[in-house]
Amino acid sequence: MVMLDTLANALAAIYNAEMRAKSEVLIWPASKLIANVLRVMQREGYIGEFEYIDDGRWGKIKVQLLGRINKTGVIKPRFSVKYRDLEKMPHWLRKYLPSRDIGILILSTPHGIMSHREALEKKTGGVLLAFVY
Repeated sequence: MVMLDTLANALAAIYNAEMRAKSEVLIWPASKLIANVLRVMQREGYIGEFEYIDDGRWGKIKVQLLGRINKTGVIKPRFSVKYRDLEKMPHWLRKYLPSRDIGILILSTPHGIMSHREALEKKTGGVLLAFVY
């Protein structure tokens, strides 16, 4: 089996498990990018604890679900966003999130992976990776 976008597969697995009201989901293969995106989702209160399981191959991540995700997915193509554009953000927010102050965009910035709110606080731009609401 060939996986082209492991982040998209991970978010799809989380979304599908949420829709079936599961309490946890197993994501594989694991990667640092997926772990960092999960860390942002955890900080924002969308998921509970998660742990890395070393299976001797790619590794797996077990994620505790809280039932707070309505939709999640990757943003493709991965648009670059400058801080100035992030300040004006309505275009990106309107495109991926349902309403004002609902949900987050996840960015990869020079300071690490963070939500669009954290990027605004740190006054940095980055590349749009995913959305969650």
